[in-house]
Amino acid sequence: MNIVVFGAGGRAGLQAVAEARRRGHQVTAVVRDPASHNDLSDVRVVAGDVTDPVSIEHAAAGHDAAISAAVDLSVPPHDFFTTSACALTTGLAKAGVPRLVVVGLASIMPGASGAPLMDEPGYPNEYRSFYLGHAAGLDELRTRDLDWAYVAPAGDFNHDGTRTGRYLVADHGDPASRITYADFAIALLDEIDAPSHHRAAISVREA
Repeated sequence: MNIVVFGAGGRAGLQAVAEARRRGHQVTAVVRDPASHNDLSDVRVVAGDVTDPVSIEHAAAGHDAAISAAVDLSVPPHDFFTTSACALTTGLAKAGVPRLVVVGLASIMPGASGAPLMDEPGYPNEYRSFYLGHAAGLDELRTRDLDWAYVAPAGDFNHDGTRTGRYLVADHGDPASRITYADFAIALLDEIDAPSHHRAAISVREA
């Protein structure tokens, strides 16, 4: 397939690009400044703005599916994640791209109690505005007709780990859970190659 990856220059985005190429897909990597991303090789790299539906439509034209790993810490999280969710679903629909997979955040996924992890006792909340921004973006996705999946680590990323080639769908969020970016990318691409969820949010962890 032809897959467009927004936020392709970040850690999750780079691994999503690598996993897509490993599976033989053609990839367009969308970043803010292509000149600063020499680490993106063997793919088409274009400039794009994930908060602009016209930019998204132009970048995504001719593709079969999209992944968004985009984040912008220079603007309030609520504004970024709601605007980008709206822009992505609008721009992709106009480009005729039927499937969107979004890199999510564990903090807003249900924990063992059923409440979001960020609301469970003892959970660190110094970045709560970022968590709430992600939650607002997911709420925006839920109002849209595009076929989407929101995939989050069950806990956090293992920044130093290597690819094992395996992952599990978690029953609930777990702050102690870890997964490498490379294994997380497998879950992202599985949601594109053989989607098992329709408009769903799922947590994944190391196998």
